[in-house]
Amino acid sequence: MARARTLWEEGDEPARSVALLGVAVTVTLLLLDLLVTRGVGLLFDCGFVLLCVGLALRVRPPDFLTIAGLPPTLMVGTFWAHAVIGPEESTIQALVRTLSEHVGALVIGYTLFLSCLLLRHEFVRRRRGPHHPAAR
Repeated sequence: MARARTLWEEGDEPARSVALLGVAVTVTLLLLDLLVTRGVGLLFDCGFVLLCVGLALRVRPPDFLTIAGLPPTLMVGTFWAHAVIGPEESTIQALVRTLSEHVGALVIGYTLFLSCLLLRHEFVRRRRGPHHPAAR
């Protein structure tokens, strides 16, 4: 009888697919927040934190290291694109201002992201056991 997979074992998407999903959802969150509130606010922040956890649970274990820097890259890239489009101030000023306003969401999301990856890594390592070749 096969045992049921746990939450920590469920992720089976390659890093590239997870990164593309992250880009699509982050841009969608930004556009949705701009549409609803005319600015970047709490909707984006909460969505970004939840996205970080979701991405950490979707990636397959061999790609953990490849994907480790994804959340900061997503936020900086999305806010850079927003700063390029926004005409009211220079691109660098807009990027720094927006990042400084949303650094809390980045810190929380990235901490949860890395924590989930660590928990998944440890769970998979212990599940394989000390005699499994991949555990060494």
